[in-house]
Amino acid sequence: MDKILDFLQEVKKLLEFKLFEIQDYSISFYNILVVAFVILITRLIVSGLEKLIQRKTKDISAITDGKRKALGQIAKYIIYVIGIIIALRSINVDVTPLLIGSSALFVGLGFGLQEAFRDFVSGLMLLFEGDVMIGDVVEMENNTVGVIKQINLRTSKVRTRDGIMMIVPNSQLTNDRVINWSNSNKLTRFHVSVGVAYGSDTKKVEEILLKIANKEGDISSRVKPFVRFEDFGESSLDFKLFFWSEEVWRIENTKSRLRFEIDQAFRESNVVIPFPQRDLHFKSKDISLKD
Repeated sequence: MDKILDFLQEVKKLLEFKLFEIQDYSISFYNILVVAFVILITRLIVSGLEKLIQRKTKDISAITDGKRKALGQIAKYIIYVIGIIIALRSINVDVTPLLIGSSALFVGLGFGLQEAFRDFVSGLMLLFEGDVMIGDVVEMENNTVGVIKQINLRTSKVRTRDGIMMIVPNSQLTNDRVINWSNSNKLTRFHVSVGVAYGSDTKKVEEILLKIANKEGDISSRVKPFVRFEDFGESSLDFKLFFWSEEVWRIENTKSRLRFEIDQAFRESNVVIPFPQRDLHFKSKDISLKD
């Protein structure tokens, strides 16, 4: 029994051993162990909460995968902030002056790191508002189309159609003009433009275009495609084939197949697709050449 008590006394002395001391403030092995324990518990809670959110919201149709991941991300940040505060309190750090001082820090951030701070606030807006979520197909101002793969506090990861992973500042997703195809109706209208030579049978052109559209598998049959005679162009009669499709991500492949089919069908039906033409007029003058 005495040996056990002696062992406990030695452990107590070890835990109370001060690693360093500054005036009235000191850190011991005990404080380090408490911080490590708080970090471990925080990580376990975050991991368990993410699994709980996935399981509890799995059967709720209104909560998509993007919303589910956004909820997990928000909960993770909140738990980490609480864990950091508890860890600081465990080593006798008063967080009240830190919170008061943070206001001055935020003012400094507003002036010195405006772009980074704006991206940080935009990240919070994306996570809380859910206008753009993980898994959404978006089109940005530079006509880049991609899928949102990850939303962090400052930047987001977007995978383009070429398989390139882009790191996009969050402010670009909140402040710039962004088309969210996933938030639109499942059926979206697209079009393919084509011009034919003057003198072509316009009704025949319409018939060919509709026949090709009705054969394409990615074009919806719920809403019928239609052809619009757009204008009398400079060197062609301009038409547009309008159609609806749910295949937003690979719609450019669908348009390409339509163009191949249109070109082939026009060749077989002797419908000419003209190229731009210009008439040049030369004025000549009588030039007398003297010997």
